[in-house]
Amino acid sequence: MKQTPLYQAHKSLNAKFTEFGGWEMPLQYSSIVKEHLAVRTTVGLFDLSHMGELEVYGQGANALVQKLSTNDVGRLTDGRVLYTLFCNEAGGIVDDLLVYRHADNHYMLVVNAANIEKDRTWVENHNDTGAEIRDVSEDTALIALQGPKSIDILKPLVPEQAISEIRYFRFILGEVAGIPTTISRTGYTGEVGFELYVSADNAERLWHALYPEVIAAEGQPVGLGARDTLRLEAGLRLYGMDMDDNTNPFEAGLGKFVKSKGRQFIGKDVLVAAKKKGIAKQMIGFQMLDRAVARSGYTVYQAGEHIGNVTSGAPSPALKCSIGFASITSEAMLNDKIDIEIRGKLHPAKIVKVPFIISSQ
Repeated sequence: MKQTPLYQAHKSLNAKFTEFGGWEMPLQYSSIVKEHLAVRTTVGLFDLSHMGELEVYGQGANALVQKLSTNDVGRLTDGRVLYTLFCNEAGGIVDDLLVYRHADNHYMLVVNAANIEKDRTWVENHNDTGAEIRDVSEDTALIALQGPKSIDILKPLVPEQAISEIRYFRFILGEVAGIPTTISRTGYTGEVGFELYVSADNAERLWHALYPEVIAAEGQPVGLGARDTLRLEAGLRLYGMDMDDNTNPFEAGLGKFVKSKGRQFIGKDVLVAAKKKGIAKQMIGFQMLDRAVARSGYTVYQAGEHIGNVTSGAPSPALKCSIGFASITSEAMLNDKIDIEIRGKLHPAKIVKVPFIISSQ
C-alpha cells in the first residue's frame, strides 16, 4: 500500500491504520467519536495527502476542463473553487472533484484517491485542446484544519494574510508557518475550516507546526473514521458508495451541479434526456428510529416492498442516532416511513432532509 509523507507522524501517535483506495491511512488515533466531536466543538487535524491533484495548463486548459465538467467552469474567476462531476457518455459519474482556478490557463483538479489513475487517463484521453496535463499527486501533500477554532489557530501562523476573510470555496497563495501553501476553504465536515496544500517535502514541517496548536486548543488529530461520520452528518456524498460510473448525478441527488444551458460537456445529451423523462431512483437521507445501525448494501423496504438499498450509513455522534443515505425508487418518496433489513430483521426508519446538521461554513 502507498503511504503519505506523514505516515511516520501517524505512527508516532499510535494511529490505528486501514487500507483506503490503495493507501495505508490512519483510521483513528483515540476514538472515532472523540475525534468527531472535537471537530464539531474545537478543532481537528487531518492528513488528506492521499487525494489526487492534476494540474491543467495552457491555452486549451479552460476548454478542456469545461468539456469534462457537468458544472459550469466558465463561472469561475481566479482564486475560486468549484465542485463538479466528470460524467461518461452514458451519464454515469466518473468522479466528483474540486476545480481550482489559478488563471484562465491554469487549473488544479483535486480528485478522489482511488480514482487518480482513472481520472488522469480520462482527462488525457479527452484532451483535444492542446492543454498540458501534469499529475502532481505524489509531490503534493494536503492537510486539513477543521472546526470552530481553526481560524484562531491559523491566524498567527499566517501573519501576512487575512485568513478570516477567505470566503467559502475560495483560495489564496501564501505561507503557513513560513511554508509556501495554497490555503483554501472548501471543507468536507460541515464546519469552518481550511485545506492546506504544500509540497510533500514540507508536509511533516507543516503538520508539526499545527499539531501542538491543535492540542493546546483541546483538539484532536482525526482519522478516516471520523471523516466519514462528519461528511455523512453534513450530507456529503462519497464516491464509490453513494455514486459510481453507473449512477447519474440526478440519481445521486447532485442534479444542482449539472449546468447544461448554453454549453456542452461529456454526457450532457443523456443527462438532459434523463431529467426530461423523469428520474426513477432518488438518493434520500434516513434516520433510524431504533438503536440499529444501517450499513452500505442493506435492503430498504416500504410497506413490505423492496424499494432500494442503503449506500452509506453510520452512527451520528452529534445526533446520537444512526443516519445514512439510500437509493430508492422515486415513487417511495411520497411516504417518509421505511424499513431497513439488518441481519434478517426489519428495523424502522424515516426519510429526512439532508444535510443532517446545519453547516457552520
